[in-house]
Amino acid sequence: MSDATNKRHTGQACIELRETLNRTQHGKDLEQCDFVLVSKNLEAEPDCEALRKQVAFIEELTKKDFDIKTHVYKKKRFYGIVAPEAIFSKYKYLLKVSDSCNWSREPHEKVPEPTRIAIVNFILHRICIGNGEGFRELLQQKVFETAFSLHEEEEQRELKQKWARWTACLTWQPITEVRNYFGEKVALYFLWLGWYTFTLIPAAIVGIVVFLYGLAFFDSNPLIKEVCEADIIMCPLCDKKCGVWNLSETCTYAKVTHLFDNEGTVFFAMFMAVWATVFLELWKRHRASYVCAWKVFNWCENEEELILELVNNPNCKPTPYSHSYLRSTLVLVLVTLMIPEMCDCLKTVEMELVLIIGLAIGLVVFRVVATVVLSEGQWELLSEHASTVAVMLGAVMHYLTMTIMTKVNRRVALYLCSLEKTRSFAATEKSFTVKMFTFQFFTLFSSLIYVAFFLGRINGRPGGYVRITGKWRLEECHPSGCITDLFIQMAIIMVLKQTLNNVFEFSAPWLSTWLKKKRKPRKKRSCSPCGRSTEWDACDDHEPPCDPELDTWLTNYNLNEVNAFSLFEEFLEMVMQFSFTTIFVAAFPLAPLLALINNVLEIRLDAIKMVSLERRLVPKKTNNIGVWINVLEWIGVLAVIANGLVIGITSDFIPRMVYSCMTGYINNSLSTVRVSDENIRRDFQPNQLVFKDINVTHCSYRDYRNNEDYSYTSQFWLILAVRFAFVILFEHVIVICKFIVAWFVPDIPQVVKNDRLQDKLHRLQKELRNMEQRSSDV
Repeated sequence: MSDATNKRHTGQACIELRETLNRTQHGKDLEQCDFVLVSKNLEAEPDCEALRKQVAFIEELTKKDFDIKTHVYKKKRFYGIVAPEAIFSKYKYLLKVSDSCNWSREPHEKVPEPTRIAIVNFILHRICIGNGEGFRELLQQKVFETAFSLHEEEEQRELKQKWARWTACLTWQPITEVRNYFGEKVALYFLWLGWYTFTLIPAAIVGIVVFLYGLAFFDSNPLIKEVCEADIIMCPLCDKKCGVWNLSETCTYAKVTHLFDNEGTVFFAMFMAVWATVFLELWKRHRASYVCAWKVFNWCENEEELILELVNNPNCKPTPYSHSYLRSTLVLVLVTLMIPEMCDCLKTVEMELVLIIGLAIGLVVFRVVATVVLSEGQWELLSEHASTVAVMLGAVMHYLTMTIMTKVNRRVALYLCSLEKTRSFAATEKSFTVKMFTFQFFTLFSSLIYVAFFLGRINGRPGGYVRITGKWRLEECHPSGCITDLFIQMAIIMVLKQTLNNVFEFSAPWLSTWLKKKRKPRKKRSCSPCGRSTEWDACDDHEPPCDPELDTWLTNYNLNEVNAFSLFEEFLEMVMQFSFTTIFVAAFPLAPLLALINNVLEIRLDAIKMVSLERRLVPKKTNNIGVWINVLEWIGVLAVIANGLVIGITSDFIPRMVYSCMTGYINNSLSTVRVSDENIRRDFQPNQLVFKDINVTHCSYRDYRNNEDYSYTSQFWLILAVRFAFVILFEHVIVICKFIVAWFVPDIPQVVKNDRLQDKLHRLQKELRNMEQRSSDV
């Protein structure tokens, strides 16, 4: 095509755009737009393809009677969109006659601003131009740069004063005002987060009491005294440099272990398992009170989406529900036989699982190698505490891998969702939530599962150590138990995850806004006609005209961008924290306290971010937190299993109970090897078997083995049987308690049921009177 033809087409497109905008403005002053679209100002561009698509999209909007006003600022064109009232009249009528949503709002009530924004956003994403391209494709092609709804200045100012400020950390949240501004979905997130934070108070108090209980017997416990006064020679903890050592050297370690491995730990684990159920049951009641007051108790997501489809296109065809038994059977067979080549979805899942397992194994190898390197280093402090330092470094490395894997997991989950044929956005969101949480859960807990249940149990014995590539010994547990390693891992990960995540979460949008202003120096002036203070680039030679509307659009445009997953990421962060607070909490009774402190700040951090630093989230109507409630219930079940296993297997509670008599327990839990054994000589060098210039003849290690042939003793099998018996008993008792609590506490308060009954009665009586009035008129 020639340059002349290009220019002619470009000019024609520009003329069409101006004519379209002139037809749609109708001379109206659009004070508050429902949405603003932003694109490059392409009137002078030789390539007019993007401009023609802009014109086509705006034409489609005008066919639906949308009012449109434009502003051009530098190289950007802004389209302000206001939907016609007819659209909202249709929505209110369909809402009234629908099956599940007819209790949502009275017909005479004005459609609130969050609902207007949600309806317009739905219609925008359903409009297609001539070649079938929708708004999402136009955004990907950069035809439009972005689209956003505007913050309402007065309401935004009120939320800042009441809620979105650090000094309001210890005040109740104005949930109804949040709902009136951001919609039900955001309001329910903050309602759930506030309730979760409130119910953490008793959990934190009990955790502190359990910790203080261990601290009270810090010096008087018989087990600690036995370790501190022991004269037992232990086998070397590493190859080459480590020598035999006296058990009394680990007196401090034994004291720290007792803080988290005592009789109170069993009670705390049972308490937290029941607490998780009580929290969820009371949350259901708390939620019911609010959604009843908001008139969305009977609201149905699928029906709402169908109503919006009809508002957009009265001749629409709904996506039918579908289920294929053949497809489900095929997927089940493929998963069972592990034949990923026959299915891209299964292949991706397998690769993700292999990656997660590989990272867990990599962390184990890292800790083993780090222990060897540190123990053979020149720094005496590090070499003496090589195992503990390696655990700490492993925890830091685990946090870094989690941070990286979060991005990988998100891409994989999105790809898997793209392969599915879901019928609605709600179904896609549910599928993505389940996949993303599953990947994140295994990424977070894979290393912790190894520390809790495998560390010190698969490492072998002196003369028969299990080695990686035949070179590096697997780690051992301290004679006082392995639970301290689990505590260190959990404490470091939780502190890093909460502290650094919150710092980056708040500083990133704030820094982004600050850098935008820093890169482009600004001038300020007070606009005399409207009294507003406005800013513009200092590089501009001419002062722009006073336009409050454009200034509002630019202010919102310069805020940080949000997307459909912004609220999902907040939910995911808090649900992962909930899992961390309940699963393995037996090893870390201070976890609820750290979660409580974090959440008090998290509420305000999220509020400030949404109100002041980010563009306005597209509101979404809902009456619950969606699939997250099912995820939380599954976490509660896993917490029972995990804490039962921690007490039964990781902790030394069962061996101490079996031994019954505290005195002599430590010596009873150790086994002895003869240094003269040929296998021992092969594992250790002669200089390692010298203690205070004396060659030792025996050394001890943590295990229940025969001193002659190193086979497991009868006491080992007895303790193992009691361990599993305790786990089964613990889980059954707690599960029964959870079922009793769930049965005892109704999901819906009686007050809410009676209010709904009265409201239904009044509505039906009103409809009956209207019918009788119409009959009498006839």
